[in-house]
Amino acid sequence: MEIPESDVHFQKSKFPSITLLLAVFSAGIGGTFQYGYNVSIINAPTMHIQKFINETWNIRYSDNLDRGLLRFLWSAIVSMFTLGGFLGAWLGGHLAIRFGRKGTLLLTNIPVLIGSILMATSKPAGMFELLFIGRFLVGLHSGVSLCVQPMYLGEIAPKAVRGAICMGTSVFITVGILTGQIIGQRELLGGEGQWSILLCSSCIPAVLQLLLLPWFPESPRYLYIDKGEEMKATLALKKFHNTNSYLSELVGLEKECAVVRVQQSKRPCELLSDRSTRWQLITTVLMNMAQQFSGINAIYFYATYIFIQAGITEAYIPYVTMGTGACECLAALCCSLLIERLGRRVLILGGYSLMALWCAAMTVTLTYQVSYFWMSYLTMTCLFAFILSFGLGPGGVTNTVTGELFTQSTRPAAYMISNCVNWISFFLISIVFPIIVEGLQQFCFLIFLAECLLGTLFIYITLPETKNKSFLDIEMEFRARNFKNKDTESPNGAMMLSRSPKV
Repeated sequence: MEIPESDVHFQKSKFPSITLLLAVFSAGIGGTFQYGYNVSIINAPTMHIQKFINETWNIRYSDNLDRGLLRFLWSAIVSMFTLGGFLGAWLGGHLAIRFGRKGTLLLTNIPVLIGSILMATSKPAGMFELLFIGRFLVGLHSGVSLCVQPMYLGEIAPKAVRGAICMGTSVFITVGILTGQIIGQRELLGGEGQWSILLCSSCIPAVLQLLLLPWFPESPRYLYIDKGEEMKATLALKKFHNTNSYLSELVGLEKECAVVRVQQSKRPCELLSDRSTRWQLITTVLMNMAQQFSGINAIYFYATYIFIQAGITEAYIPYVTMGTGACECLAALCCSLLIERLGRRVLILGGYSLMALWCAAMTVTLTYQVSYFWMSYLTMTCLFAFILSFGLGPGGVTNTVTGELFTQSTRPAAYMISNCVNWISFFLISIVFPIIVEGLQQFCFLIFLAECLLGTLFIYITLPETKNKSFLDIEMEFRARNFKNKDTESPNGAMMLSRSPKV
């Protein structure tokens, strides 16, 4: 199929259509925005919720709750979000295959709405146990969204702007974090009387998505390759890319469909044993682990201490902390503007390299902070620089690359595995990190420095540039690494890939 000159001109402009941008907003507001928002809002009412648990226990048993047990119950409430997220990540791929990408995003609003109602009624009902269930259901939604939303955005975007569109996942996470920090201020919903409303407020983005997302089509790739509904897929492409620019994407769909239609969507256990995707899977798994172990959690842990040392009074620290959220949000927005110009490799390698530099700098400044009053300001500068580097690099690019390294039949299983690893790593670092900090104090950043350097080296060796390449082109680049003998046929169609013309 010959691509008209007008289509080529549109590709060169690399500007997404208004419909595509609105679809990104509709998917993100009820998707990964919820993840960032619910991670953020739980911090503000910590003391108020613990007080409510203690008062409820006293009413029931006429005795104050043991402090150790109170701490355990609070930790369990927080951890239920992670448990729900892990289960959601495991279910996300299966749901995306059965109900479609858009259908799954709409479906998973149900647990958010139920969870919001349960958390809102926990205080009037005098049942703190409802917080456990509510947080689990909200976490379940976040796990599914982190799996399915990047899949949906990557499949509706033209390859010329795929990186920028996929960055919507990270942008909405950071916007959610910042919004949660703002709404959680004591002047708004962070006060003692409003914390149940704060936890319930996650129902608002869910309702917005239920109202907006149905107006946009399902993923054209899902319709064309998975469902075989070519007419609907063509109409979806026209709606997302407008009439004059959808033909090149349709050509790519036809070529990929010729290769992967003979394959069933793989399950995670099948993907783990599939030689043709071995290095793609290794790369995405280790990139997700590196993102969690990079030291970003240490930065947020040390933020309050650093702000106090810089002379900021404790009453104003919540407002200054909003600066960290704004900083990460700004970095994600900048990354979305740069990713198609500089490429994925430059951003993620540069991000990890700069993070290693700031880890070294903060080790020095924290060591001599007591000796020199100006060191605390230098430490604060390094803290914000680290957050910017994380947002411009691994925080923004990792999710985008995960979707690009796989074709239609392997992408759902790949997201399931990588996101499960992400949630497990998040859980492990939350347990191990306090022990590391207590034992090493500021020298804990040397561990994160080593991890950032190792991550940089691994990504430099294994990750090719994926900018402006089709999914088949990217898979072909990994073929030589997955099969030492390039002429060896793989049982799932690797030889078919080598015969397919490039998009």
